[in-house]
Amino acid sequence: MTNLTDHNYIEKTLQGDTLAFSNLVEKYQDMVFSIAFKLLRNREEAEDAAQDAFVKCYHSLSKFKGDSKFSSWLYRIVYNTSLDRLKANKKSLGDMVVDDISEGELESVETTLNYIEGKERSAIIKAAIEKLPSEEQVLILLYYFEELSLREITEVVDISLENIKVRLFRSRKKLFKLLKNEVEFLKRSV
Repeated sequence: MTNLTDHNYIEKTLQGDTLAFSNLVEKYQDMVFSIAFKLLRNREEAEDAAQDAFVKCYHSLSKFKGDSKFSSWLYRIVYNTSLDRLKANKKSLGDMVVDDISEGELESVETTLNYIEGKERSAIIKAAIEKLPSEEQVLILLYYFEELSLREITEVVDISLENIKVRLFRSRKKLFKLLKNEVEFLKRSV
């Protein structure tokens, strides 16, 4: 049963095989939790949101038409579930001012990051991403780590393609600014 596709698991679930749905949960649980956690920034809230998202997914599975990838459909459910929790908790999403970043500064950051060992580089990038507002973290996560296309991201977050491009561009600029600050700190401390 491990070679079955998402579509096969969905069909089996719709036929009453609840174990088939558990395979989908197992396959996507880490990413679902990760998206919820990026938005909610609280482990317990993220675990609850992830569980709620899977329950919603299970009850709505018959509505999945297969027009998009199952993962995109599921990510949208967890995204919306997490946003609902944010609104209920009235948590605010912060903003930061982004200065223009020159090509030279960008190259300097990239060059410095290339000289840093893999684990340390990953930790620096992860820490910088975690400083971004939650919605921007999710965009970066979906685009760079989940490798969703821009069109797939529009399905997840229900924002126009042009708006996704603008938000992703701004998120990258903020991320590079954060990385630039970290690189400058590392240079001073050496």
